[in-house]
Amino acid sequence: MTVVEHLENLIRIPSVSSLSNRSIVEYAARVLEEAHWGTRLMTHVDATGLEKVNLIAAPRGQAPEDPEADLVFMCHTDTVPYAADWTRAVEPFIVDGLLYGCGACDVKGFLACLLTAISESNPAEMRRGLRLVLTADEEIGCLGAKRLIAADLIKPRRIVIGEPTSLHPARAGKGYCLAEVTIWGEEAHSAHPLQGKSAIYGAARFITAIEELSAQLAAEQNDFFTPGYTTINIGTIMGGTAKNIVPGQCKFQVEWRPLPGASANSVLQSITRIAEQMKDADPSFKSEIKVLRQQVGFETAEDSHLVSSIETLTLRSATSIPFGSEANVLASIAKEVVVFGPGDMRTAHSRRECVPLSELHEAVFCIKSLIKNL
Repeated sequence: MTVVEHLENLIRIPSVSSLSNRSIVEYAARVLEEAHWGTRLMTHVDATGLEKVNLIAAPRGQAPEDPEADLVFMCHTDTVPYAADWTRAVEPFIVDGLLYGCGACDVKGFLACLLTAISESNPAEMRRGLRLVLTADEEIGCLGAKRLIAADLIKPRRIVIGEPTSLHPARAGKGYCLAEVTIWGEEAHSAHPLQGKSAIYGAARFITAIEELSAQLAAEQNDFFTPGYTTINIGTIMGGTAKNIVPGQCKFQVEWRPLPGASANSVLQSITRIAEQMKDADPSFKSEIKVLRQQVGFETAEDSHLVSSIETLTLRSATSIPFGSEANVLASIAKEVVVFGPGDMRTAHSRRECVPLSELHEAVFCIKSLIKNL
């Protein structure tokens, strides 16, 4: 089966994070077993009662149960939700050399390349210590990868993590952190605002201070990234109960993406200081900061063997990525981490999601070379 046929089949299997990923893992397992790879499935039930599955596979003669691995290819199996009016989300089609569909580049394209490369290679010629890892729930916090690490089921020396990088080896990436801020006020009739205290006004002042912090961080440039600084975003805000009630509560979520080497706590500490300063200025000010996620960035040396090998195979220079990935999690246990795959993340998470057919074929060639010769 060709890489395009595999990708079309994978896109037709809905695998948003709110569904079980068993169907897509079983598809991959069948292909791997036909290629004489051993597979190991690890299942668990998530907080909503859904079964989720991780998979570890190894070539014939190697044991997927052995956590020690020299080279691991990792790929998540879930996608983000797609809009109801994206009528062809799971009906792949090709236009002008681009294959469209939900997950086309994030990251079913890379999975299709892995399955094709493995099917077209002789297991007897594959390097020792080779593994393929498929994970659940990357899109909602890299939960599957964290489970594997917590259980000591995989200990890679080098790892290639599938994400769309236009086939550039991404050797560095920003971290991802998220917190929820709650501001409390005092409800009152809006005709008598002095009888209450607006939580939304308090949140607005807090957000303005965070915006000023963001401008300060922009002054600390790292030219290897675009944008080259730690970014901050206020993604959601919710508050109030009615148009004629002074709001008693307001919540907003703030995310920040720290550069590699920067502490995941540095922005959090700055936001905490803002809250303390607002409390000093107004003793009645009341807030709470709840951390939801903290992942530091990752960076692999530019002269690492894995980076230089992929640069040579693809004739593309190493780069960085501004988005979060399982690399942020695996960097804590792997010596060399590279994010790599066909497609451009700027098309992902939308009905524009696509992957160039030419990059699919190039990626298959690259993966075949790595599993034999790295």
